[in-house]
Amino acid sequence: MEIVLVRHGQPEWVRDDLNVDNPPLTALGFRQAELVGRALEKQHFDEVWVSPLLRAQQTAAPLLQMLDLPSGEASTQAWLEEIRNPLWHGTPREKADAAYQEERKRPAEKRWDGLQDGEPVRDFVQRIHFGANLFLLERGITRSAQQLPVWNIEKPNRSILFIAHAGTNSVFINHILGLTPTPWEWERFVIAHASINRLSSYEIGDGHTFGLTKLSDVEHLQADERTY
Repeated sequence: MEIVLVRHGQPEWVRDDLNVDNPPLTALGFRQAELVGRALEKQHFDEVWVSPLLRAQQTAAPLLQMLDLPSGEASTQAWLEEIRNPLWHGTPREKADAAYQEERKRPAEKRWDGLQDGEPVRDFVQRIHFGANLFLLERGITRSAQQLPVWNIEKPNRSILFIAHAGTNSVFINHILGLTPTPWEWERFVIAHASINRLSSYEIGDGHTFGLTKLSDVEHLQADERTY
């Protein structure tokens, strides 16, 4: 089976030097959304699902229209939501910049705590793992009891598309490959805006396992349209 993960287009995190919560896309972000939609419109997907956050919904809109699929709640999976940042809306951009700088200076283990007043990274990873496992279970995809990343897949010829976020997609990739989580999955799997990431399963003696066949594919974007 193939699982395709798209990151949303460039968001407008800062407007007039003030932080924006749940931001919309920038003008470039809307352009990226259109281009990634065109890149995927010819591929067959059995399911297409989107994060509830605005930047992901806006990125998905062109493709959903091209595929004649419903938008809004009918195409939304709540568990795909990105890690929850502190509520900074309307505060000076320097507040967010300082918080991220402080986080990066911490010892490795303290990175699990995440940003002050935000969702702890450990809780975020557990949320994505739980949501992914439940989603996959409903589709007959279950992890083997052994330690190796072996999956039982009832219908291995399916293709599923998720349109979500750098953190969500990175943690999902980590989980499906059976890697040990870290509190910096964003830096381990560097995923560009509106990039295409692909996981494909292949059969082994006692089930299936997944390989990462594409990471941060931006060939559908021109050099000056590529952002992170």
